[in-house]
Amino acid sequence: MCPVEQPVGLAPAEDKAVVERLLAGDEAAFEALVTSLHPVMVRLAAEFVPTRAVAEEVAQEAWLGVLNGLKGFEGRSSLRTWILRIVVNRARTRGARERRSVPFSALAAREAEGDEPAVDPDRFLPADHRWAGHWAVAPRPFRGPPEQVLGRETIEIVGREVARLPEAQRAVIALRDVAGFEAQEVCALLDITDGNQRVLLHRARARVRRALERHLGDG
Repeated sequence: MCPVEQPVGLAPAEDKAVVERLLAGDEAAFEALVTSLHPVMVRLAAEFVPTRAVAEEVAQEAWLGVLNGLKGFEGRSSLRTWILRIVVNRARTRGARERRSVPFSALAAREAEGDEPAVDPDRFLPADHRWAGHWAVAPRPFRGPPEQVLGRETIEIVGREVARLPEAQRAVIALRDVAGFEAQEVCALLDITDGNQRVLLHRARARVRRALERHLGDG
């Protein structure tokens, strides 16, 4: 498993100030926190539960958990990380109850150990080529004006492609690239090995990149 003995990042001083305001009953501080984090909480929860409605419920339950647990916040991670960890734990529990399926760690291991190629084999030179196994079509920086690369349609395509990913890949890419967790945090949250985490993330990013290449005309 990933080592988790050391904190990934201690809470900055401003986090501690926010916690003090929340504990003092500052409603404006709580509203600001909800405004900044609630959307990503719902998106994160949605990777573990079957519907958006359930994800909203998980996020609401997580906020209750935040308020009830604030006194125990020790600043060993950022406030954002601490809150999103509550979301993930609640979403995993709710998702397992909704699915009644195999443990997530077993699902992740099965996906990571499968024979799905992370990159389309056609992008490599064939076995009879002098440089067999080298790139035939190497990844390139995305072309086009910034408004196209960062436009709403592109973002929607990324969202749709992530939604199509197998469950474990979807959860890992959401934690790493949406929530911003470090690798060792993802391992601890999902109870998966470092090797499986890296394989799942690589495969997920490769599939999203292929979709972007098709959209932007680079595939």
